[in-house]
Amino acid sequence: MDIILAGFNLDYETIKEMKTSLSEEVENLTPETISAAYARISRNPLPVNELREISRKEVESARKSNRNIVFDMGHSSIAEHAVFNIDVLGVSRLLVEEIEKFRLCSYTEKSQRYIRLKDDFVIPEEIKESGVEKLFIKTIEEQNRFYQELYSRLRSHIFKKFEDMASDPANHSTLEGWAKEDARYTISMATETQLGMTLNTRNLELMLRRCAAHPLREVREYGEKLYETTKNIAPSLVRYTEATRFDSLTRNALEEKSRGLIEKFGKKENQTTKLSETDNNVTLLYATPDADDKIVASLIHSTSDSPMDQCTAIVSKMNMKEKEDVIKASFKHIKSYDPPLREFENADLHFEVTVSASCFAQLKRHRMATIICQEYNPLLGITMPPTIREIGMDGLFMKVITKTEEIYDRIKNISPLVAGYILTNAHRKRVSMKVNARELYHISRLREDIHAQWDIRETAERMVRLGKKVMPLTLMLATGKDSFDSLYNQCYPEVT
Repeated sequence: MDIILAGFNLDYETIKEMKTSLSEEVENLTPETISAAYARISRNPLPVNELREISRKEVESARKSNRNIVFDMGHSSIAEHAVFNIDVLGVSRLLVEEIEKFRLCSYTEKSQRYIRLKDDFVIPEEIKESGVEKLFIKTIEEQNRFYQELYSRLRSHIFKKFEDMASDPANHSTLEGWAKEDARYTISMATETQLGMTLNTRNLELMLRRCAAHPLREVREYGEKLYETTKNIAPSLVRYTEATRFDSLTRNALEEKSRGLIEKFGKKENQTTKLSETDNNVTLLYATPDADDKIVASLIHSTSDSPMDQCTAIVSKMNMKEKEDVIKASFKHIKSYDPPLREFENADLHFEVTVSASCFAQLKRHRMATIICQEYNPLLGITMPPTIREIGMDGLFMKVITKTEEIYDRIKNISPLVAGYILTNAHRKRVSMKVNARELYHISRLREDIHAQWDIRETAERMVRLGKKVMPLTLMLATGKDSFDSLYNQCYPEVT
């Protein structure tokens, strides 16, 4: 066996310095050569390290091979071997939500929970052209002033409330973080932020196409600048960057159809199905029928030579204790950092959650789920951190919210696409979220943990609580990392 390092990502400034220091232009400093070499593995008997050497020596030939294989033959997975790391600076929080819809990329974002914010915010071009720029700026400046005042009051309150923790300087950053994460509920979606992004060229091309079709100018500008930054690095792997008719027209057509259907059949809040069950802001719309049975059958199937229909028939004859024993056998050696077996992906849960922008900023990071969102909507109300009531600033908070919503309505009448920029982290949206049981375990471990932010922790707790009603065996160990050992000991008293 030979395991050979084919390459790793380098800081682009290092690559530019290398090119400058060499006497002649270095053409093979491109990820395209790795893609070309890997593309040839299936049809060329040479060892892959030799194929890489050939690609490095013949860059134009490698590019020609890439174009043929990726675009003519349609083997787009070859483009996944070329990877970019991208700095994204000076963008709004609203734009970040669009960027992070691409779930096979990797993101690390500036956190409003840990960094004290200043007054930086994005002014969309549409706002500048609409005649409400001064009003937009004034409103956000008022939000930001209140944020600073809130942070100061919350910091003093939290240090006093948790006096024992505050006595140790090592805890100060944690306590300050709690103040920051609650104060941020008053700042807008126009707030400027930054992130680091890693993506392969297949996803880069998709991102460029979708951005080109987006109605918001900031999103289109982001796509244009992303293309300018990357286009000369791997030209053989990125070709289709213009908006397609599908990307440009589909959503508008669906919106028109939806409006017609709602007008025809009426929009009444009580017209919901009897299949769903609600826990505050979380509704379980659907769960795989007989989910526990399906998981047990899947576990038997993967550890035997019996076909699935036979495994299902066996489960139908088992009693509850026998089914529980199978599930418990799959969990007996699990630790809080272990994911459940892949068989647990065979049970699905479909939720609708109504969450604040602060909560959604964390929820959207679970990208293996199917997450589909509506726009932020003031009619859904707001989420106010309990600490704001504790310090008696809830009246001032609501005053800022009311003023924000008045300006939102004015902007929406003039330029509806950009009205969402003015809304705050307290405002809510509806989110359709389908997860399998394995992914819900991941959400539970991370977001039900005592160290998780309170807003998403409450949402995760409700999701898991509803899930356990319909698949109690499958989700028997779903809990936060901090309480995992205690729950495990309850399920396995003989082990302790």
